[in-house]
Amino acid sequence: MTSPINVAQTSAGLSSSPVVEVRNLVKRYGAQTTVSGVSFDIVRGETFALLGPNGAGKSTTIEILEGYRDRTSGDVQVLGVDPQKGDLAWKAQLGIVLQSSAEAAHVTVREQVEQFAAYYPHPRDVDEVIAAVGLTDQSKTRIGKLSGGQRRRVDVALGVVGRPQLLFLDEPTTGFDPEARRHFWDLIRSLKAEGTTILLTTHYLDEAAQLADRVAVIAAGRLVEIGPVDTIGGADARVPVVRWRDAAGLRTERTLEPAAFVRALSAEIGEEPRDLEVIRPSLEDVYLGLVSAADAKAADATSATHATGAAHV
Repeated sequence: MTSPINVAQTSAGLSSSPVVEVRNLVKRYGAQTTVSGVSFDIVRGETFALLGPNGAGKSTTIEILEGYRDRTSGDVQVLGVDPQKGDLAWKAQLGIVLQSSAEAAHVTVREQVEQFAAYYPHPRDVDEVIAAVGLTDQSKTRIGKLSGGQRRRVDVALGVVGRPQLLFLDEPTTGFDPEARRHFWDLIRSLKAEGTTILLTTHYLDEAAQLADRVAVIAAGRLVEIGPVDTIGGADARVPVVRWRDAAGLRTERTLEPAAFVRALSAEIGEEPRDLEVIRPSLEDVYLGLVSAADAKAADATSATHATGAAHV
């Protein structure tokens, strides 16, 4: 069993000053509850990954934080302001990279970035931003002629050119090839080094593991886990697995001392076991376990509700 969620838990070396404060956030659409009692903080200078399967409620949560969607109940503060009341000065402190965008296909990369830079009081240098996202050679190319991955880099450029205090990155590397993803990670690390607070959503769990100080997992509208990348899920979820094959078939053993177990097993059978693997659970393994458990719990609750209703008919 995991310990109770501590929404104020922070990573070492980060400021304890919250940039985002969410308490008991609820969003309903009629009888359907999309977000149910979610609470968390994001501190200044932190890269925070919000993870969850499609339909879990994470996109709704982010849209509420960005001021694009009103909440049903709960308390939310972003940069000290209720997003439902955020004015232009507040919005100028945010950078937003959405899952999809609508850039003007007929303008060049530089023209588009210049236009967005003009919206902010203290923008970054346009050419520096274009270079940072790897589009210097395409700066005079019309956006409509770019590849999908290159258009995504334009989205990132538009999100950071305003020098935001808080940057929202919603699936930012969709369409990137592996090399481009690594370059993007370097860009995010440089923004973090400058003090930018970053809220990241991604389906690439290795990306979250590389970039995030902390992660939160949402499933079925509820926050099921939050903490530093190397601690979520608790110690039990991170016990290594030894896997091998013998005459009886594929065998597995979970153990805190895999090396000692393998030595003892090899001594017992007189040779190294066939198809031997020592697997240390990754963030993806832990995440999938959390989501699976949350889905099973939600299904049990639904079945119980239906059974109760049937009993009263």
